[in-house]
Amino acid sequence: MVQEILKKFLKMPINKTREVFEEFMSLDGAIKRGEGLKSFIYVPGRRENRVLLVAHADTFWDDEYNRPNKPSGLEIIFEKGVYKNRFGGFGADDRAGCAMLWLLKDLGHSLLITSGEERSQIGANFLMEDNLDIAEEINKTHQFVVQLDRRGSCDYVCYEVGTDEFERYIESETGYKKPEKFTATDIVVLCRDICGVNLSIGYYEEHKNDAYLVFDEWLKTLNIVQKWLSKNNLPKFRRQQD
Repeated sequence: MVQEILKKFLKMPINKTREVFEEFMSLDGAIKRGEGLKSFIYVPGRRENRVLLVAHADTFWDDEYNRPNKPSGLEIIFEKGVYKNRFGGFGADDRAGCAMLWLLKDLGHSLLITSGEERSQIGANFLMEDNLDIAEEINKTHQFVVQLDRRGSCDYVCYEVGTDEFERYIESETGYKKPEKFTATDIVVLCRDICGVNLSIGYYEEHKNDAYLVFDEWLKTLNIVQKWLSKNNLPKFRRQQD
């Protein structure tokens, strides 16, 4: 079942977000705001000590971006433990993260699917600037944020929205390490008051025609997060201590 869900999301058209958004809008309580790149879906969690899980529905190859050398088609193949598009180009960044959120949805945590992450976090900025009720809810009623949108197999990145204490906590729960180089993503915008982390989900060569996803590495992160966020009494991590 797990692999079927992953394949379902990888097979969704990589040039538009509609099918991803429709999937998450089927969930009870889902809230969609905005259109195009300036949009998001928020599904409030119902458990105590809830965490916000984040992924983005747009891909590098979205029609909104006018990228050159777009793939001529989409045919997902699986060979030697690796997923890729037979026609080159791939949407594992971040459809693999969206698939994880779907598989984790029954843990009771909140879900956030953004658009426009690949173009300087447009959807996340729209949320924080024009949807202050949800921005406030995210930062006041969640313990921390976990984004599933990092290349590689065992990295975690907190950017400037972590603390030393939070990073030690992430390392103890995941066993992952902080790389030397990294760029920005949605949590940099979303985490105003609370800490956030972005975890590796097994994709490589993102934004290139030879992009691919290693299934076992994706599954490893899924299993780690599922075990970790199934715990009761998850601690709260603020960017600045009271």
